[in-house]
Amino acid sequence: MNKSIKLTLIIVGIVWAVVLFVMFTLNSIPNKAISYEEQITTAQSEIKIQEKRRADLIPNLVDCVKEYDKHEYETLMAVVEARGTSSDSSVQEIQTMINAVAEQYPDLKSNENYKELMNELSTTENKIAQVRSNYNEWVTKYNSYIRKFPNRQILSFLGYEITEYQKLTFDVSSDAPTNLFN
Repeated sequence: MNKSIKLTLIIVGIVWAVVLFVMFTLNSIPNKAISYEEQITTAQSEIKIQEKRRADLIPNLVDCVKEYDKHEYETLMAVVEARGTSSDSSVQEIQTMINAVAEQYPDLKSNENYKELMNELSTTENKIAQVRSNYNEWVTKYNSYIRKFPNRQILSFLGYEITEYQKLTFDVSSDAPTNLFN
């Protein structure tokens, strides 16, 4: 009798262990799917953030470069005009030749602004490409997880479906500041 009680307790213990294992497994499968869905949502949000950053930043950088270009042009023209005024044309020609050799024109910096603008454009587009790639990675992981056995059977019963890759187009707000120098 003692042996049969031990055997019964062992069988009951094994059954409980199997039941608990199945319960935890059934619970962990949807939890992991939820985690993947959250990662996909986060990746979509990151894309929106980077595209909003681009919409806010790039027009303002372009305006800044244009305004500096305009300022530099006006400064250079004022210097050229000031150096070119004289009543005697022969003195003016000699003075112009001497000035061209001896004097320096203002140090022009707009080329650096253009380089910085191009660098920022490249950096911004790289960030957008990176977050889009991150989105695609999470969709791939999610779809792989959903399609595996036994996840497919359990998750399809719970209503989970494969996510399609989408061309991501996000509308950015129209309240982005532009023309800061006007």
